Amino acid sequence: MSPEERTYLVVLLISIPIGFLFKKAGPGLKRWGAAAVGLGLTVFTCGPHTLHSLVTVLGTWALIQAQPRSCHTLALAWTFSYLLFFRALSLLGLPTPTPFTNAVQLLLTLKLVSLASDVQDLHLAQRKEMASGFSKTPALGLLPEVPSLMETLSYSYCYVGIMTGPFFRYRTYLDWLEQPFPEAVPSLRPLLRRAWPAPLFGLLFLLSSHLFPLEAVREDAFYARPLPARLFYMIPVFFAFRMRFYVAWIAAECGCIAAGFGAYPVAAKARAGGGPTLQCPPPSSLEKAAALEYDYETIRNIDCYNTDFCMRVREGMRYWNMTVQWWLAQYIYKSAPARSYVLRSAWTMLLSAYWHGLHPGYYLSFLTIPLCLAAEGCLESALWGRLSPGGQKVWYWVHWFLKMRAYDYMCMGFVLLSMGSTLRYWSSVYFCVHVVALACLALGLALGGGRRSRPKTASQATGTAPEKLREE
Repeated sequence: MSPEERTYLVVLLISIPIGFLFKKAGPGLKRWGAAAVGLGLTVFTCGPHTLHSLVTVLGTWALIQAQPRSCHTLALAWTFSYLLFFRALSLLGLPTPTPFTNAVQLLLTLKLVSLASDVQDLHLAQRKEMASGFSKTPALGLLPEVPSLMETLSYSYCYVGIMTGPFFRYRTYLDWLEQPFPEAVPSLRPLLRRAWPAPLFGLLFLLSSHLFPLEAVREDAFYARPLPARLFYMIPVFFAFRMRFYVAWIAAECGCIAAGFGAYPVAAKARAGGGPTLQCPPPSSLEKAAALEYDYETIRNIDCYNTDFCMRVREGMRYWNMTVQWWLAQYIYKSAPARSYVLRSAWTMLLSAYWHGLHPGYYLSFLTIPLCLAAEGCLESALWGRLSPGGQKVWYWVHWFLKMRAYDYMCMGFVLLSMGSTLRYWSSVYFCVHVVALACLALGLALGGGRRSRPKTASQATGTAPEKLREE
């Protein structure tokens, strides 16, 4: 583990006992105490570079105050433009921020764009109410009022997920502050159920990264190995990559669970990132609150089983970094300047790559996804109706195998980062995923495919995929 990884792990682990301390606190202590802890962690890990996050918050708040009717687009432009400046500091001869500063800036960008969108929705709802002349029941998720500067700062620096996620909306944050009868919300048992696989994943990460170090791919000797060995190597590299993030995101979720953060009644049918999808009136007494069944789907960031065993590339994205995927779908995909699913996905992946950083490997990897989406959709729509039930089962596993190899292949760009290193590896395996994807696309078109079909996968047929996470 690198020193940065050790620091991240320490931050994640100490957030768990801190969460138990805040869980039963009042709204004021929760708001300002959580903000103080988050700001303290930021200053400790980022030092003077904390100024970047402060400038971003102040700029966004100013835009919200000045142009509430269009602040979503303005905030998106402002925060993404600041990311470019932030990443170009070394080129301008200014001090380079720490990796922790980058992590804080990434999560802060998501939160501020979401906040601006919610404020814009509130402004629109208020204008409609004034025009109609009568008051309506507030829409689900609508903010009660525009947050003040201090409230915006407290949300921005709340210690929950400040460096690793999960992303959460301001409405989710408010619901935590105003949570009725927090002592009735379960924490310990859900935390233990969520945490138990993390030590195993951690051991698997240490073992796989030791046996198959990434640095070996950068050495000339690696490319003297036989083609099967070069092809195989991307599998354990992606495996180690997954295990590392499984540990980090499970630990981050446990920090939320300890604080009761993101807990909603099961009847609210909460979605990762977005929160409740159905109105659920708050309990009127401690007894009624204790009788409810709660879940933490709102802050769920990873579905390890379905990430590994879902069939399609498309589904794999949905189960990975789930709260950020919701953000991308809500604020980028829906407003993409195209109607085609593949082109919208390409636009979303382009901005996702930019959000992650300026390394060419991000763009090479993320922009391979639309090709894989087009290929699997076209071929599946052409083949599925022609297959027998037995053939469909075989197709599931073939499709799953190709999906996993596609992610293995794309992961190499994500971890190698540079264009030279990524293309060197991809060329050493003859750009196999690109070639297979193009061949599948051509075969699907030749067989009359093109419209996306939606057959059930094996996991859906057996009910292992949660209903709320399936495609709408």
